[in-house]
Amino acid sequence: MRISFHGAAKNVTGSKHLIRLDNGTKILLDCGMFQGMGEETDALNEHFGFNPIDVDYLVLSHAHIDHSGLIPRLVAQGFKGEIYCTAATMDLVRILLMDSAKIQEQDSEYSNKHRARKGLPLLKPLYSEDDAMACLRQFRIIKYNEEIQISDDIKLELSDVGHIIGSAAVHLTLFENGKTSRITFSGDVGRYGDLILKSPQSFEQSDYIILESTYGDSLHEKVEPAEELIREIIYQTCILRRGKVIIPAFSVGRTQELLYSLNHLEERGILPDVNYYVDSPLSIKATNIVKSHPENFNKHVQDVMLHDDDPFNFNKLTFIQDTAESKALNSNHEPCVIISASGMAEAGRVKHHIKNNISNENNTILMVGYCEPNSLGGRLMAGYNTVSIFGEDFDVKAEVRSIRSMSAHGDYEDLLKFISCQDPQKVKKLFLVHGEEKVQQAFKLKIEQKGFANVEIPDRHQEFMLD
Repeated sequence: MRISFHGAAKNVTGSKHLIRLDNGTKILLDCGMFQGMGEETDALNEHFGFNPIDVDYLVLSHAHIDHSGLIPRLVAQGFKGEIYCTAATMDLVRILLMDSAKIQEQDSEYSNKHRARKGLPLLKPLYSEDDAMACLRQFRIIKYNEEIQISDDIKLELSDVGHIIGSAAVHLTLFENGKTSRITFSGDVGRYGDLILKSPQSFEQSDYIILESTYGDSLHEKVEPAEELIREIIYQTCILRRGKVIIPAFSVGRTQELLYSLNHLEERGILPDVNYYVDSPLSIKATNIVKSHPENFNKHVQDVMLHDDDPFNFNKLTFIQDTAESKALNSNHEPCVIISASGMAEAGRVKHHIKNNISNENNTILMVGYCEPNSLGGRLMAGYNTVSIFGEDFDVKAEVRSIRSMSAHGDYEDLLKFISCQDPQKVKKLFLVHGEEKVQQAFKLKIEQKGFANVEIPDRHQEFMLD
């Protein structure tokens, strides 16, 4: 048995890990898109590092595009197997992949206008909306904690990891050459005591573990101070400076956390009295899907829903669908809060809002999640004085703030707690993925201190033989 790592290897996006059994069967864990990798992003997404036709099964940990975004391309290039995930993940994937395809088609059309004038070859999108729709036929829904037999030598089970609605750790029991091996892939691990979701579940002893490490060198602040900090930033920006707060937020997970926190501030009577906008059709669809899966909510949120049937809505909140209404926000100089996708500020309507507000010192750009260093959000968080947006340079005069504690990823204490159910002596090898190399090196030391002796940090496309 072998395993190779074709994405999220010494970086955070593009999750793709391929297991090959001795009989030739291939199981792909996630099929994510690279994001925010600068000029090399397109090239990375063009080539899988393996032949899609040869893959027999795909197991999807959750719906985020850096884990699911290349599934339509995989299918278009010949993958014919079944795709396993939870019901909530499939609901989210349906809207996220269609949105991804639409963005790619629009971006290609825009780029090709300029390329045609210069006599350059025209670009093709990675996949079309038809491709995104077609791949959905291969999805199969399974429930948490119900082991299923997907072939004579493969059993599959998913457990809740509390990262986003429907997110799961993948547990494979593999039979070959007269022995049994168990492999666990964490997907993205959420936080214990999350604002909305249940905490990650423990899992049975595994021989091999593939573990994410996004925040492997960080400790998050508690959620309660984050809520107070949001209120403080809105008050200082909108009430005192009469400016705008622009919040790039992922459509799935982060947007709902923000809305839940703002709703709670209103319930406490301390939400600043300004207008609030969610300017992202995708975020609106995602919020409705999150609402449709209350079984994923923790007990606190379920208790709140006994007296508040919509904890993601409040007075003065407006959901913006129409493009004209979105553009009108830029000509409206009244203080307000705009929540818009994408979370790394690399695409979508939020990029236009930043462009129109970044050079006004009365405004605030509030980052509330992880950003690839090369992304626009990453450059803002790094303190760049000038940034390029749509090919034009802008002076960064707006205040840039960040709240790392709102991350849906667990910090190193959460990650260590996630694997604390394991006997380190029985884990033959632990692979660190989904993290920057410097972070992974720091986290590796912490894991080794817990008794895990064989910790690997794979390179992209590196293959390992498993005993």
